[in-house]
Amino acid sequence: MYSSEAVIDDFGIIAIMYHRFEENKYPSTNIRLNDFKNHIKMIKNSGIKFINPSNFEEELVNNKKQRKLLLTIDDGYKSFFDNAWPILKDSKIPFILFVSTREVGKKGYMTWEEIREIEKYDFVEIGNHSHTHEYLIDFTDVEIKEDLKRSINIFNDNLGKNSIFFSYPFGEYSTSLKNIVIDLGFKYAFGQHSGVVDRTKNYHEMPRFPINEKYGETERFKTILKTLPFPFKSIEPKNRYISDKNNPPDVNIQFYDNLKNLRNINCFSNEEDKWRKSNINFTSNYNLNVKLGGKFITERGRINCSLREANGFYRWLGIQFVIKEK
Repeated sequence: MYSSEAVIDDFGIIAIMYHRFEENKYPSTNIRLNDFKNHIKMIKNSGIKFINPSNFEEELVNNKKQRKLLLTIDDGYKSFFDNAWPILKDSKIPFILFVSTREVGKKGYMTWEEIREIEKYDFVEIGNHSHTHEYLIDFTDVEIKEDLKRSINIFNDNLGKNSIFFSYPFGEYSTSLKNIVIDLGFKYAFGQHSGVVDRTKNYHEMPRFPINEKYGETERFKTILKTLPFPFKSIEPKNRYISDKNNPPDVNIQFYDNLKNLRNINCFSNEEDKWRKSNINFTSNYNLNVKLGGKFITERGRINCSLREANGFYRWLGIQFVIKEK
């Protein structure tokens, strides 16, 4: 048996992420404009509320039975300004645009003038995406601080303020990088691991669903719109940046004790660069061990767990590890 939609006490906030719009030679980061328009239509027809970033925490804590979505766009490509911005502007759809300050004004990217033009609307937030957009996770702490402080200074110079929202380049973070982001005053930080934001999530490890040509197909997008938060108390190891010494990681998830039908959970993982059903074992009623069958051999290792609810809804939990080069 599955619990009914009526007893779902928190729909959370589905966060989705786009990059390029109608730049069809980059399918891994692009969405076709007709598909984007269809996504917007599907969201509206599903009765899902687009939330304003300025009300993010209020929306997270209150009115939890309302289905909600946060729209985010990374990198500040010119194709966003030319193709997607007119659509969002016309419908006053709120969003966060994350920009890397080094790239602003370069070929294929928005200028500060264009960024300021959209920033004046009260449904728009310009988020910080670092200065260089390099693999910050491989930087020293000193280099990370220099990069982020530089981006903050450029934000202050060009927008009069820095954002409280940060997006990790490539969605990659370590405990060290996360702590620096916190120390520099960012209140929220997003990765690219899939899942739904709710009040139990760490505000500096928030999930998003990446959308591109492949993962923006209608049926998959319908599935994303039916996802729910998967509340958990903790995930071990806490540091998502692992080396050869702890690859594969010994993954343990401690869930809250009010989740029904937890033993119906399914997990899949991409160790050895092959997606497969993971071997899972409950070490207690609400503690799950995910036993990986081999090492992660690509740069990013992923585990996705889901639990079916009623009416086609799924609780969804994505975990991403970044593997340090030898």
